[in-house]
Amino acid sequence: MPEVRIIAKNFMDMVASMPAMKLDKLYENAFICEAILRSLPPLAKKYVLQLLHIDGPVSAKLLAEWVLPDGLSKHKVAIDRLVQLRVFVEALDRKNEKTYKVNSTYQRSLQNLLVHGGTLPRESMPSNITVRLLTLEELETYALTQWERFLLQLISPSQVDKNLNISSSLMKVFQRRLLSQRDREAPKLTESGFQFLLMDTNAQLWYIIREYISNSEERGVDAGDLISFMLELSFHVIGEAYNTDTLTDFQRNIIKDLADLGLVKLQQGRKESWFIPTKLATNLSVSMTESSSRKEGFVVVETNFRVYAYSTSKLHCEILRLFSRVEYQLPNLIVGAITKESLYNAFENGITADQIVSFFRQNAHPRVAQRIPAVPENVTDQIRLWESDLNRVEMTDAYYYDEFPSRDVFEGACDCAREWNGLLWEDSKKMHLVVKSEVHPYVRDFLRRQK
Repeated sequence: MPEVRIIAKNFMDMVASMPAMKLDKLYENAFICEAILRSLPPLAKKYVLQLLHIDGPVSAKLLAEWVLPDGLSKHKVAIDRLVQLRVFVEALDRKNEKTYKVNSTYQRSLQNLLVHGGTLPRESMPSNITVRLLTLEELETYALTQWERFLLQLISPSQVDKNLNISSSLMKVFQRRLLSQRDREAPKLTESGFQFLLMDTNAQLWYIIREYISNSEERGVDAGDLISFMLELSFHVIGEAYNTDTLTDFQRNIIKDLADLGLVKLQQGRKESWFIPTKLATNLSVSMTESSSRKEGFVVVETNFRVYAYSTSKLHCEILRLFSRVEYQLPNLIVGAITKESLYNAFENGITADQIVSFFRQNAHPRVAQRIPAVPENVTDQIRLWESDLNRVEMTDAYYYDEFPSRDVFEGACDCAREWNGLLWEDSKKMHLVVKSEVHPYVRDFLRRQK
């Protein structure tokens, strides 16, 4: 069974992959430069600030002398990251020695930000114009609810509220890797789609944003402008209202998509409309490890393979259906059981035993989360055993050879297959041979030369 892994990169990985010209254009925005600085490892931040007001290049040897011998590995990581992001420009001096210089565009923007301060292109609206705004707790609840609705649209569209309207551009993002659809059939989850649902919220968000940006060119949107606006959005204050009239037409279209994801909330007044950033939006410029915070769990797994999920979420119920048999659902409790059949169905859809066990551990109810282990060992062992049942036989494309004219030719063919690391099986008595399909052309050519 193939294993599909989704790597949910953060914004800085996407920035690093951009062409040099687009990066320099991006660095004209002071807030982008600050977001980059925030994301850097501690040692890399130190290097940037120390070299910020130095116009000339600095030798790599001199930089290496700034750290103790036991810190050279962190030094290498810091330099590699700075070069990837083109914050440092690498060059060779007259002695053919490596030097580093702060990117001039980045340097100028960050200097202006530190000296003169930075102001967003828009200010929050006064409270006498906006209606009663949501509290921070209400806003966080709204963001998570909207995100769950979005994911529920992926698993089971019939469970989604009728008034939920996911934009076509976002659905294309899903259909790219997470959904597959044949003619006249409803969209179905791919293996990547099932695994995506078992990620934590931050990993899911990074994955969706990455895909949303990567296919932006197909929608006629410049990826650099999109990244710039999203990173700029991360500097807005959570819970404050910002007038949509301050946005360009391009940004208004993006805001609508971000509202579907729960990154912002849109509100309409008598004369004006505004958007309110949520915590999901302000986390965009922070690395995944920094933004991730442990949510209170809701799942209890017992030694008899019973599962109790203390949740009112339809999404949680549908996720549990992926690898367990849901028996009944109360207003605040979902009761199910882990069975061999339910797990086989999950394995066939590309979900692995480790992912299922990890889901139970990450979402363990506080009453059991402190136990060691949080999930009974007999349950985790059995889940892995049932997975191994499906992996006992491994299929390999191969070619079978027999009726060799002589033993010398047979042994020569075996040696040829061994050289290419493609010998699967041999019977020296009967002179039978099995080789991998990719090695077949080399063995065939060897046999032709023996004629």
